[in-house]
Amino acid sequence: MEFLNYHHLRYFWSVAREGSLTKAAAKLRVSQPTISAQIQALEGVLGEKLFRRAGRGLALTDVGQQVLSYAEEIFSLGQDLLNSVKQRPTSRPLRLHLGVSDALPKLVVYRIIEPIFRFPQPVQVSCWETKLTDMLIELAAYRLDVVLADEPASTGVTTRVFNHFLGECGVTFCALPVLADKLKRGFPRSLNGAPALLPMSSSGLRRSLEKWFQATGVRPRLAAEIEDPALVNVLALHGLGFMPVPTFVVEEVINRFGFRAIGRTDECQQQFYAITPERRLTHPAVTAITSDARGRMFPGA
Repeated sequence: MEFLNYHHLRYFWSVAREGSLTKAAAKLRVSQPTISAQIQALEGVLGEKLFRRAGRGLALTDVGQQVLSYAEEIFSLGQDLLNSVKQRPTSRPLRLHLGVSDALPKLVVYRIIEPIFRFPQPVQVSCWETKLTDMLIELAAYRLDVVLADEPASTGVTTRVFNHFLGECGVTFCALPVLADKLKRGFPRSLNGAPALLPMSSSGLRRSLEKWFQATGVRPRLAAEIEDPALVNVLALHGLGFMPVPTFVVEEVINRFGFRAIGRTDECQQQFYAITPERRLTHPAVTAITSDARGRMFPGA
């Protein structure tokens, strides 16, 4: 019986992901001849070539693509095993490396992760916030345990990650009382020409809003499109326009900042996702987040 050498497979996996022997050698801290010999040994066992030359780099053959698919699954399962064993209940804090899409409002993030601060075992959270595309790279390399976002990772990304739908909610439009009282009558037609403070066009919420504006025939005046949700709050607090707020946090937003609701719609939905490097949820804190979101915040998700 032949046995697969997983060291050989890991070297192949690294070269396939990095795209060249040079990059893989630098990442693995071994010489290029060492990697080349390991891959040749794997090709000898399989009886097939796994790479072909493509310009100055390497490209996978059809068999190489098939082997890569298996390798991704094998090493993903291996990481699941390590996570499962390492994160058994102990007196030591459980570490959670959390990525947050910069499109998510801070209050929404808090509501989603709040269950981990009530977790039976202490949880130490390290949180990073940046663009979703950048965090998916870190996630696929297992430098993050989970990424929270308002849209799923695209099926076109080269990294292997998995989307877990948490839920969705409608949108409530808010502003300072003077502007809100003016726009409340005749909503949503009253939003025509009104100054709007909106997220960037690349965000999931913005795309949903644009579809709703088009469907209702509403054309607000774009006062500003802003990447940082916290800055949207600041501009709205200075009376520069109205802003969209996820309905499930609108009461707290109104109480905390003194805004007033103009109107709401459930036809425009903001979605929320937990994105992980493995299909099965093995991290206890991530499991707690998803269970709470689907059971308490977004029943029926």
